[in-house]
Amino acid sequence: MTTPRTDAPPPGVRIPKRRGVELSLLVCAVLISVSGYAAVGLARSGAVPPDAARYGAGLGLLALVAHLAVRFRAPYADPLLLPIAVLLNGLGLVLIYRLDLETPNDQAAATQLVWSTLGVALFIVVVLLLRDHRALQGYAYVSVAAALALMILPIFFPAVNGAKIWIRIGGLSFQPGEFAKILLAVFFASYLAANRNALAYTGRRIWKFQFPAGRVLGPIVAIWLLSVGVLVLERDLGTSLLFFGLFVIMLYVATGRTGWIAVGLVLASAGAFLVGSLEPHVHSRVEDWLDPFASIRAGEGPGQLAQSLFAFAAGGMLGTGLGLGHSVLIGFAVKSDFILATAGEELGLVGLTALFLLYALLVARGYRAGLSLRDPFGRLLAIGLASIVALQVFVIAGGVMGLIPLTGMAMPFLAQGGSSVVTNWVIVALLIRVSDSARAPQPDSADTGTLAPVREDTRFREGAP
Repeated sequence: MTTPRTDAPPPGVRIPKRRGVELSLLVCAVLISVSGYAAVGLARSGAVPPDAARYGAGLGLLALVAHLAVRFRAPYADPLLLPIAVLLNGLGLVLIYRLDLETPNDQAAATQLVWSTLGVALFIVVVLLLRDHRALQGYAYVSVAAALALMILPIFFPAVNGAKIWIRIGGLSFQPGEFAKILLAVFFASYLAANRNALAYTGRRIWKFQFPAGRVLGPIVAIWLLSVGVLVLERDLGTSLLFFGLFVIMLYVATGRTGWIAVGLVLASAGAFLVGSLEPHVHSRVEDWLDPFASIRAGEGPGQLAQSLFAFAAGGMLGTGLGLGHSVLIGFAVKSDFILATAGEELGLVGLTALFLLYALLVARGYRAGLSLRDPFGRLLAIGLASIVALQVFVIAGGVMGLIPLTGMAMPFLAQGGSSVVTNWVIVALLIRVSDSARAPQPDSADTGTLAPVREDTRFREGAP
């Protein structure tokens, strides 16, 4: 018995494209963002910002152009992916603009808008030029070589805020690791698609776990060592955990063996413990996580994590209202690492929950697109890209809320950071392409607009690991 496509209707039923639904949701996303922008102005000065109409027109134009690209090149794509990205990006611009009012000497909203425009432009380029996601499978080793180069490059540049994850050339700065995560997802998907049977069925059984042969197990060990190397050389706990977590998730999806989750957690925990104990910069963050109020008792005032927790507490259920919070007391990273604290204080638990639901829906639709595909590479690629977003949200939200030690990653679409917003738009573009392939009619029924019967596919069977 074959595994059916989750989006597949019965044979002979016309598949709706749902581009009208997408356009309606985009209008709602733009209106919500403009309303937030106006609310900040009303709260701070009692008047709507004079450039609110220009902001709305600019965001609306970007959304419309992106929609037209999807309409003509990926007509069967999931109608929720693009509106969610536009809404999150729009709300991020509103929050950064709100914080700019508190920091007149450090304006970031205009720059973030430029990066967002570049991200939408790359989104359009990917949607228009990448006609089939399977074309990426032939660039697996080129992708991993480029990813390794991008990860190593920041080592030769000075540390910024204690971590070597930035490259600064003149007035331009970016994080190569943000681009590397997409390239690694392409490589992992290609490698695992080609070796899933060897990973699942070959090797030795030790106690209750079956381990594959060394030549097949080698990549996971190499990725783990690379993860620890990134930790030590760049002092970046978040990126290394993201890369390793991405591989473990995709390995589990490829083989269906839950043992890999246990092995991954053990290796990641061991690496994080060693570096957290030996690396001073990471160790200080671990100590702050264990006791965020220690500096207050010592008479030194609250640190960043303590201020973040105070902001969440002040927000309560409904929040103080946009523009009426005091999260700027967090300090230099309030627009990047801690921007979620501003959302929590000014939108409250209700607004924060809505944001998390948007991220959850984005990830879920990415998973749905992957599970709807027959080819192993596309399935793994979609799940890997969606997992990148999920891991980032968990790591950042957990850090600013005191659940796990803080890292220097950016909240997808929401936080200040050009590299982050650009790469997240590329991720959405790839998910759009995958979801279009998943829902589009089969080639032999493309002329009639109906779905051909599902063919026998021996690569994925029910119960197969």
